Amino acid sequence: MEELELERRASSHDTEPEVLEELSRSISWRVRRAVGWNPSTPVPVLRALSRDRVQWVREAVAGNPNTPLDVLEILARDPDGYVRSAVALNTATPESLLSELSEDEMVEFDTTNERLRYIVMESVAKNPRTPDHDVFRLSASQSDDVRAAVASNPMVPVEIMEKLSRDQSWMVRYRVARNPVTPPEVLGRLADDRITDVRAAVAANVKSPPDSLIALSRDRMIEVRRAVAENPSTPVGALEALSGHWSFLVREAVAKNRSTPASIVERLSSDPDPSVQKAARERLRGRTA
Repeated sequence: MEELELERRASSHDTEPEVLEELSRSISWRVRRAVGWNPSTPVPVLRALSRDRVQWVREAVAGNPNTPLDVLEILARDPDGYVRSAVALNTATPESLLSELSEDEMVEFDTTNERLRYIVMESVAKNPRTPDHDVFRLSASQSDDVRAAVASNPMVPVEIMEKLSRDQSWMVRYRVARNPVTPPEVLGRLADDRITDVRAAVAANVKSPPDSLIALSRDRMIEVRRAVAENPSTPVGALEALSGHWSFLVREAVAKNRSTPASIVERLSSDPDPSVQKAARERLRGRTA
């Protein structure tokens, strides 16, 4: 319990700099790692921790947005791939380093999905500061995971998003559908995707076209309809129809949706299902408070 308390203090933004310095010398690498992640940690302490013998501590420093450039340059060449990956994810990392790391071919075997993962390249692909020419190159990677990482980048150029929306991998198309910067016309096409998870992602995206949301509100899969019911951009007519759906999960989502008109919420406050009743009544209380 004492170690957990020290780790909590090491993670707190309110912890005094001198206390963080003291905690950075803890015998527990977990406490030192927490200090390394803390954006309030003084730069001299980050410099010291960047030389820590434990890779997870160095990884924390590599991901800290306040880590100075010269330290990031050193950590970008760290022998451990997870440390380099943290540098690649850090939004403070300059474009020159990101370009260098975009060619890092360190791989790890993903036991869950039974395939190799290029973890550094994936991290570079996700970073919104990665130069466009590197994003273009990574979008053509043979790795589904790297292309999926590009598709999740909030600064990815429209032409790349357009290309990835037609990718053979459903995981890549799913990331495109989830991305808040994906153009409505691309989302509209993905609304007809054969994979349920992709359609559900379109149904949840606030930029999806109204016509697509209306069509998805009649989807054969309940998870898609529920996502439509939760989307604040869903047209009122579709919410009205979904408020009478046989699944309480869909009706509950309609009741919780801030875009649902009061008249529908009031009707749902008398729904036969307790969960739907509760959600609707909480909405009504919030409206009248």
